[in-house]
Amino acid sequence: MTMTLISAADLAERLDSPDVRVFDVRHDLTNHAAGRQAYEAGHIPGARYLDHETELAAPRTGTNGRHPLPSREAFGALMAAHGVTPRTLVVAYDASGGMYAAHLWWMLRWLGHGQVAVLDGGWQAWVAAGLPTTAEPAPAPAWLETTAEPGAALAGTVDAQAVLDNIARPSFTVIDARAANRYRGEVEPMDPVAGHIPGALNRPNGENLQADGRFKPAGQLREEFASLLDGRDPAAIVHQCGSGITACHNLLSMEIAGLSGSRLYPGSWSEWCSDPSRPVAKGA
Repeated sequence: MTMTLISAADLAERLDSPDVRVFDVRHDLTNHAAGRQAYEAGHIPGARYLDHETELAAPRTGTNGRHPLPSREAFGALMAAHGVTPRTLVVAYDASGGMYAAHLWWMLRWLGHGQVAVLDGGWQAWVAAGLPTTAEPAPAPAWLETTAEPGAALAGTVDAQAVLDNIARPSFTVIDARAANRYRGEVEPMDPVAGHIPGALNRPNGENLQADGRFKPAGQLREEFASLLDGRDPAAIVHQCGSGITACHNLLSMEIAGLSGSRLYPGSWSEWCSDPSRPVAKGA
């Protein structure tokens, strides 16, 4: 069974296990120092910080998006350096409704690692439960693998060419996780061009959450996504956003809902709009 979410109470019970690795991926796209500063001020005991700009992204070329995927080998080596082995339960958390944690969840599934979950409610849920926090850095791993061979990927991707070809000869449907006004092209705070990929549907990732920041129940998510898919097979869905991060929130939500098999366009809008020859749509 694919893992998706873990509660603060359940994580607290497992926190001392040597087979658990907790990663703090708090981040702010407009202030890249904010996540590490928050971690240094206080975090879940034993949690290790990972930076979405410098560790969970490959070098940017100007045409490969704002958060290009690293190679599976490089990402596997990063996980190994933190003591992650095939038997490790990895738990990711943030303070942004799970958007960054969901990205790490997806990346580990892409690596072939199935034992990974997102802390439901994130940092806020942990603090609200009165669970312990610390400003002490995590100790060195109890064991360390110097290499990590990626396993069979549990999550798939498509590239920009596949998305372009799909416009003329549709074989999948794109779902855009950005806010509705960005999707419609009314505003664009992050990238130089406003609009969306022609034919894409819109499901803002914030719609996956309840008012308390936890994910909606599986049945509710299934009903909402089923309405959006309108009979489409989940395996014929490709998710995108601005740079491949918040799209993973929709991927996780569909997994929670039991709608497995969707893929990610990692370059997303920031890669798509870097080439002026690619078509752009606006409006609903």
